[in-house]
Amino acid sequence: MPEFDYIARELSGKQVSGTLTAGSEKDALAALQSQSLFPVKVGLSEATRKQVVAGSKRVPGRYLTTFYNQLADLLRSGVPLLRSLQLLEDQTSHATLRFIIQDTREQIAEGTRLNDAMRRHPKAFNSLTVSMVKAGEEGGFLEDVLARVAAFNDHQEELKGKVTGALVYPVFLMGVGSIIITVLLIWFVPQFAQIFDRMREQGKLPWATTALLAFSDRLQESWYIVLPAIGFAAFGVYYYFTENPEGQQQFDRLKLRTPGIGPIVQNLAVARFCRMLGTLLKNGVPILQSLRIAKDASGNVVLSEAIGNAADNVSGGKSLAIPLRASGQFSKEIVEMISIGEEANNLENVLIGIADSLEKYTGRKIEVVVRMLEPMLLLVMAAIVTFVIAALLLPILNMSSVR
Repeated sequence: MPEFDYIARELSGKQVSGTLTAGSEKDALAALQSQSLFPVKVGLSEATRKQVVAGSKRVPGRYLTTFYNQLADLLRSGVPLLRSLQLLEDQTSHATLRFIIQDTREQIAEGTRLNDAMRRHPKAFNSLTVSMVKAGEEGGFLEDVLARVAAFNDHQEELKGKVTGALVYPVFLMGVGSIIITVLLIWFVPQFAQIFDRMREQGKLPWATTALLAFSDRLQESWYIVLPAIGFAAFGVYYYFTENPEGQQQFDRLKLRTPGIGPIVQNLAVARFCRMLGTLLKNGVPILQSLRIAKDASGNVVLSEAIGNAADNVSGGKSLAIPLRASGQFSKEIVEMISIGEEANNLENVLIGIADSLEKYTGRKIEVVVRMLEPMLLLVMAAIVTFVIAALLLPILNMSSVR
């Protein structure tokens, strides 16, 4: 149970402070009032905050998928939620996940709902999962929602694994090639500088060789500054595009506009949205609530905003297809299918069918793009190595022809 540090005043006006144990901040306030203390400031103690931060670390997707599946199975079998969480806490092998389950179980034991308890750990349970669990609790189909979340996570991990596995060899080639070229520029190329000094003085040194030697000299003099600067710049770009809302929006917009990659990103986002929306509608969740939950499934801020605007229009009595068409993020074919599904009162099945078709089509496109990455990286590395070799050999060939 968490501990709370407090600052309060007695009836006499004297200020006191201390620590008390309570299930929630509300319970802590009630406990202070029962002691005739007027709360001034109440917050989690340092020890509890450290525990929550530790529990808020990311958990690998495969462990979360297993957790969702097992919890769904236990609930289907009639095991109460608290008992189910206790069983899963005892058997999980991942330390962070075990702490999260323990904290979630303790919160529920104090009267907190499951979605509110999961919301305390945003790095483990994303907003989509929390929203779906909330819908499942309100609609009475929590076990079905957990199974759906598990299937969704499993599909995402499978797709991520395919892309990662396909990129291992190209990235390895790029890494090794970059190391080799850096070694050449710092230690090997400078050995030729003295040989080319006379040609440089005469102005007969080829431009490629001049550029290569200048770059090598600059890298040799300041490599200990350049390399850390590149690392800090990469970290800064990563932080801006992942942790900053404005940067994330710009990055998502850039992904949609990138030639070749943009259509793939868009199709995957639309497929996730359609599958989640169809699943929620099939389980009886009202369309407005389903839209507000499913928009987070797209994984793209730009698309989520477009879907959010569509939800506002639907609340005004309009058809879903009309605002989706106006957003420009959905193809004409998809909008027509959604319109037909609405007219036939079969929207949930149409949406799941759209998701299946898009995922199959996009899966083939991803395989093609990933297969093309390897020869493209090889061509880039070959071009760089060819430039280095040509820049070193051209002066030697010129010297031989002059003699």
